[in-house]
Parts: sequence; structure tokens; C-alpha cells
Amino acid sequence: MVKKKILVICPLLIFLFFPYPFSGAVPDTEETGTLSIYFMQEQVGYEEYIWEEDGFGFTLTVSGRMTKPIDISIERLVIRMNKSFIPERYLFQGRISGVPQEIQSLFSEGKAVNTRKVAGQERTETVDIKRDAVLLPNPVFAPYMVLTKKYRCHLPETAEISVYIIPQMEVLASIDPKQDNPCHLVLILGPTQIELKTDENGGLIGLDIPSQNLRVVRAKTGMDLK
Repeated sequence: MVKKKILVICPLLIFLFFPYPFSGAVPDTEETGTLSIYFMQEQVGYEEYIWEEDGFGFTLTVSGRMTKPIDISIERLVIRMNKSFIPERYLFQGRISGVPQEIQSLFSEGKAVNTRKVAGQERTETVDIKRDAVLLPNPVFAPYMVLTKKYRCHLPETAEISVYIIPQMEVLASIDPKQDNPCHLVLILGPTQIELKTDENGGLIGLDIPSQNLRVVRAKTGMDLK
């Protein structure tokens, strides 16, 4: 049981990136789209994403901007996973409240090696996490697509998962389908309920965090396949 309140949006979280290639494989499929972000019914930002699948796994690439409730600019964020959705690498480059932030994270057998650069200071640390922990950088929304791609509309019952709010902490969470709509998933992360809407292809249609007055909707619904 997580006793300390977990906030999905927190201005003190340190964010990340480090530009370097994830895979030389040519994607078998590529999905692109845009997420529109609303705070207290006001549009405050967007995220553009590319989801790629190749013979070795998946790559999610994100860029975007949000002004409220925290000022964040995502120049580039990349999550590389294997075919079982287990993370291998994580990179971010951007600004939080105007301060440049970079992180490179490498994952191997339940260990995460995080190298952070903030305001010219660099620090590397190694932490133990569950091997199959889901990476949810805070406050970026496109990575929730990892859950919708993994479970789609086919989650039969509640699943216990581990979430690494990278690079701050690992917490236990649960995800279950709504009884009347299996394409509507509910993630319980500490005291926070996050509602995810997906389609049969695992696309993230929408995301709601009622307790924080946040709503995210997919502005572009088409898929580009090649």
C-alpha cells in the first residue's frame, strides 16, 4: 500500500533525455498522432507521438508542450521496449519551468541506470525495479499508450502492475477493464484514478484524471502504416 500521495503532475519531478539511436531496424508498422491536453476545460498543450514496431520490439517517440498545471517543453522523449513491452532504454530532452533537463536510462534484468543532467550538473545512479515495470514519466501522457497497446480491449480482469515514475520512484498499481466496456481501462495509481480509453488496435483515444481536472484526447485518429 502506498501511503504517500502520488501526484501524476508534480512540478518538482526531474525530467529527461539523451539523443541516441534505439534500433537500426526498419519499422514494420508506424502509427502517428497528436494528443490535445486540457486542464480545467482549457486547452493547455499537446503531444505528438510516433509508435513504431519492428522485429525486435517497440519504440515510442514523443515531442510537445504544456503550459499548465506545469510548464514543460518536450524536445524529444523516447521509450524503447522489447516484444514483451519490457523497457530497454529511455531518453528525454526538454525543459521544466524553463530549466533544461536531460536523462538517459538503461534497463537490464531489473536494474535501471539513470544519468541525469540538470542545470549543468550531472549525476548517475542505479536503482532496482521490477523487470517488467511500466515507465510513466511525469507529466507526459503519450507513454500511457504502452498500457493500451499491451492490454487493448482484451484485459479479462484486474491486473497488478509495477509503475516506475521515472526517475523518481516505483509504485504498485492496478489496472482493470470497466465491466460494461472492455476498451475503457481504469488505472489506480496510489490515490489517483486514471481512466484510459483505447481501441482494438491499442491506440490511446483518451485519458482522464478527474481528481486533477486533466483530460487528454487524441486529435488525430488515423494510422499511417508502411
